[in-house]
Amino acid sequence: MTPQVITSDDILLKLCHSVSHVLSSTTSSPISHAAMIQSINKTCLKPDLGCFSIFDGGFSGLVVINFSAKAAIEIYQAYMKQMGMPESDLAFSHTSDEVADIMGELMNQILGDFIVKMNKELQTSINQSQPKMLTINKELTISIDTNLDEAVARRVAFKTAEHHIFYLEFAMDKTEFIKLTEFEQDEEHDPDALLAQHSPGGSASWAKSVNQAVVVDDDADDLMKELGI
Repeated sequence: MTPQVITSDDILLKLCHSVSHVLSSTTSSPISHAAMIQSINKTCLKPDLGCFSIFDGGFSGLVVINFSAKAAIEIYQAYMKQMGMPESDLAFSHTSDEVADIMGELMNQILGDFIVKMNKELQTSINQSQPKMLTINKELTISIDTNLDEAVARRVAFKTAEHHIFYLEFAMDKTEFIKLTEFEQDEEHDPDALLAQHSPGGSASWAKSVNQAVVVDDDADDLMKELGI
């Protein structure tokens, strides 16, 4: 029996699934990724709204998501409407602090979904830095301070319901995970379903409190200083 091998590109595909799943479910609108990925030489933050996070542990890497102004506003407004926010109270500029906060929180949810799946499916442990969202008007090259082991870098295009494009850029160790024996993955529990089961009406309030939470972490500022931004 040939052992199953999970490569860096397989891990990237898992990340793409997390991006599509989290953004689609939180905005109730379809977010899809391209079937093709692009090999790149470096990762960059690009206009209009760029977000990045570093992860380490079982493998090291860097995740960057670059949103155009239109894509960021579409996702932000769809998310806030799902939360019950009236349209008259929404921000309409991608430079608004509220837009940056919400997009940063959404990326935090994306990486949380990705890391939980990786820790379970690859039987490893990964940690992430607090995502940092920046409104920028010029391209900034961004890389991890420590050398990656045979680094690979990729770019994937995503499309929103209104056909606005944004890009995921991903750099990580060139690595392989090899399954030698079969194992049972821990059962995945849906917290919304559990709360709904034990407390009628509890699910909606729990989801609202989680989605409204915006984490502030000084580590993000320290990370910016280390990167020279």
